[in-house]
Amino acid sequence: MLIGKPPDIPSSQITSRDAYFNYLSRRRFLKGVAATGAAALGAERLAELVSPRAALAGTKLQTVSSPLTTTGEQLTSFEDITHYNNFYEFGVDKGDPAKNAGGLPTRPWAVKVDGLVQKPLTFDIDDLLKLHPLENRTYRHRCVEAWSMVIPWVGYSLSELIKQCQPLSTAKYVQFHSYFNWHVEKWATEDATIMWPYSEGLRMDEAMNPLTLLTFGLYGETLPNQDGAPVRIVVPWKYGFKSAKSIVEMKFVAKQPDTTWNDQAPNEYGFYSNVNPNVDHPRWSQKTERRIGLPFYEQRRTTLMFNGYGDQVASMYAGMDLKKYY
Repeated sequence: MLIGKPPDIPSSQITSRDAYFNYLSRRRFLKGVAATGAAALGAERLAELVSPRAALAGTKLQTVSSPLTTTGEQLTSFEDITHYNNFYEFGVDKGDPAKNAGGLPTRPWAVKVDGLVQKPLTFDIDDLLKLHPLENRTYRHRCVEAWSMVIPWVGYSLSELIKQCQPLSTAKYVQFHSYFNWHVEKWATEDATIMWPYSEGLRMDEAMNPLTLLTFGLYGETLPNQDGAPVRIVVPWKYGFKSAKSIVEMKFVAKQPDTTWNDQAPNEYGFYSNVNPNVDHPRWSQKTERRIGLPFYEQRRTTLMFNGYGDQVASMYAGMDLKKYY
């Protein structure tokens, strides 16, 4: 499959995390001055306003540019990416993961590879980080709930890891299992209908597509816990729940695997769940989406088929009824 190579986003057009926090800090400072007067601000209060919260600090990653990055889109802020997300193991409200995921133990961490492979393997997270150069990949992110973001991820194509795993010819799908511990993710009981651990899956050609990203960071730093640390999958042409977070196991299987949301409500969440404006969710339209972080009058926009990645992925579904195989 030939993948087009659009130009990289010029560095001058990408808001750095430092610049974002400097801007945020200035806003906090000016707000404080307006409320109390500069003279009333003690040194301790001033430091609190100007310094970014330590809880949001990450480890810088060495990265290279990628020809597969999405260009011409305004990035969603680090604040929104890390404070408006779904991670039901840590609560059902959008802000819950940021509040509750701090106890997720991301070191030590290993990803087990088993199933239909020549030899089962276990990869340490630090070995995965060194397996291939880490790339900056900006992707559109479309949630099944009809909201969207533009996220600057860090990682490399999942296919690079799969090549190391040497799956058998009988392996037709890859299943992903997420970390789960009742003592750490006690908020999972808020929705008792979900069977844990979280499970997702891709057909082998989907997993091998260059766009499918084994992801270790965003905004040039390691993933925050609430965004699926320390390693997750990002599949940009599918609804967000297909991108499994905090992965501890990859299993190669012959038959379509069980996946969490498809098992729970197959009439609402299909196994494929490709972004498709022509197939509505039973409870809402998928024709448009709300871009998080933009002014209200700019948020609503038309949803693109395959989230705009049709040139790279549509051929995998040739001959399939995309309304039937939701």
